Amino acid sequence: MQYTGGRLAACPVAELLPGTMQRITTPDAEPITVYNVDGELYATADTCTHALASLAEGDLEDGEVSCPVHWARFDVRTGAALCFPATEDLATYPVEVVDGTVTVLLDAEASGSTAGSAT
Repeated sequence: MQYTGGRLAACPVAELLPGTMQRITTPDAEPITVYNVDGELYATADTCTHALASLAEGDLEDGEVSCPVHWARFDVRTGAALCFPATEDLATYPVEVVDGTVTVLLDAEASGSTAGSAT
């Protein structure tokens, strides 16, 4: 993993298979989770906005991640909190693939589409 100028080289795209997610930590930023949803890549803050748990330890299904503590759910495409007990959305970040590496643009918190293609 490499962090340069707000760009985080998170992991090789080959390691992030469809339906999987991976927690990424850096010394300079809060942990994030990268997701592969049917070949589209997304990144959000890793920490549940309700229980401070790692979302990468939860479940990913149909583009939604569930917190492993109280089962709050979030849409990984938008960061939207989908059910109680979470009421605060997750930060989302643009993702792109550069030379076969999933790259997250940490300095560009997104408000719209954040998908990158795994191909």
